[in-house]
Amino acid sequence: MLIDQIKKENMIALKEKNNNKRAILSVVINKYMIAGYEAKANGKELTDADLIQIINKTLKELDDEKASFLQVGKEDKAKEIDEQIETIKSYVPKMMTEEEIKEVILSLEDRSIPFVMKHFKANYAGKCDMGIVNKVLKSL
Repeated sequence: MLIDQIKKENMIALKEKNNNKRAILSVVINKYMIAGYEAKANGKELTDADLIQIINKTLKELDDEKASFLQVGKEDKAKEIDEQIETIKSYVPKMMTEEEIKEVILSLEDRSIPFVMKHFKANYAGKCDMGIVNKVLKSL
């Protein structure tokens, strides 16, 4: 599983004394563990798709944090966050482009909003931005 790979990278970063990389990997591992406890309470197991959602949410949080540091003129902190973003981006699959999303939508028989959104959530979770899917769908 993907979490095992992240845990290995975290141990390597610990041995290399790369505190910036280790910090962000630890954040992702902790969020995954918390989500795992909540899932077990509901009788579910976490999958790699769940982990990818956690990473994507963390990426958005890091972007917001970076913008805040840039706003107050702390370029050194923003650079650290850039390194963290690059570290965890490598675990996220390549996102679908608008053209690829459009091709999938056009290949569907039913193009109603609820059906298309369910289709993308079920088959492309973590591989596409649902906001872009909605935008492309409305433009058709």
